[in-house]
Amino acid sequence: MDVHSKETRSYNMSRIRSKDTKPEMLVRCFLHKNGFRYRLHVKDLPGKPDIVLPKYKTVIFIHGCFWHGHEGCKYFVVPKTRTEWWLNKIQTNSSSDNKAELLLAQTGWKIIKIWECELKAGNLDRTFSHLLNTL
Repeated sequence: MDVHSKETRSYNMSRIRSKDTKPEMLVRCFLHKNGFRYRLHVKDLPGKPDIVLPKYKTVIFIHGCFWHGHEGCKYFVVPKTRTEWWLNKIQTNSSSDNKAELLLAQTGWKIIKIWECELKAGNLDRTFSHLLNTL
């Protein structure tokens, strides 16, 4: 049983964004400060990547640990209510991610995947250092 009413749950879920999330804004700010110019959410590319660096033929996906099923991560906790529905939802997201990455790789794009947990305070420097080295 859900601890919230249907209306409250609906409101809470409507507040969850798919664009301009805090993790995404952190990466965008870092890239801009380091002189990288990019495009956002390019609809013509498979998976509509969060950040596209055309000059480097590189795309960056910034995944929420819960929404994309980050295995072994403390932020990926399977909900206790509607478990089957949530597992199906997360599996569908993960399958879509894999399909988009395969299509991008086949067309010569370099793919960088950054997880939400990699942008937490303790991991931020290491993540950004790795990002610079990869680019």
